[in-house]
Amino acid sequence: MDNPIYYARAEYIETDTGNKVSRRATIAGPQNIILGGKTIIASGAIIRGDLRRTGPGHAVVISLGRYCLVGEGCVMRPPYKTYRGNFNYYPMKIGDHVHIGSNTVVEAATIGNHVDIGKNCVIGKFTIIKDCAKIADGTIVPPNTVIPAMSLFAGSPAQFVEDLPESTQEMVEAYTKNYYTRFQPMPTER
Repeated sequence: MDNPIYYARAEYIETDTGNKVSRRATIAGPQNIILGGKTIIASGAIIRGDLRRTGPGHAVVISLGRYCLVGEGCVMRPPYKTYRGNFNYYPMKIGDHVHIGSNTVVEAATIGNHVDIGKNCVIGKFTIIKDCAKIADGTIVPPNTVIPAMSLFAGSPAQFVEDLPESTQEMVEAYTKNYYTRFQPMPTER
């Protein structure tokens, strides 16, 4: 097993389903956000669940699956558009085993399972990222782009680079599970 990644116990809140959310993250509109379990939200991340369609009651704005890793300084906000003169936000759905690198801005409509998004990326409004895709560090994905499954995209604007190996699903799943297992509170001094 790799070395543990220690965090200050006081800095993270752990939920019943094993989510670990930094107290230094900004979670706006938490009643509109679903975390699937064993998901880590790092320090400085901003998740905008308060940006939702107008109307009564709760609406799921952002849902993340299990074993998602949201890096430091990430901004996640639902996509929006004006349709027939009405401004509205639309929900964002993120699958299981999704790694979002630090300082990345996400306004996607859908991100599949086993997706690895690098750091310092911009994922444009209403982007759809299919299962087992990878977005390289520093990539700018224009709005309404569809990233196919099992593909690597890079650049500004994002372009197809290569097909990913069949083992991508297992590799990403192993990475996210391993990271979650290694992400432990600092042992207390005696």
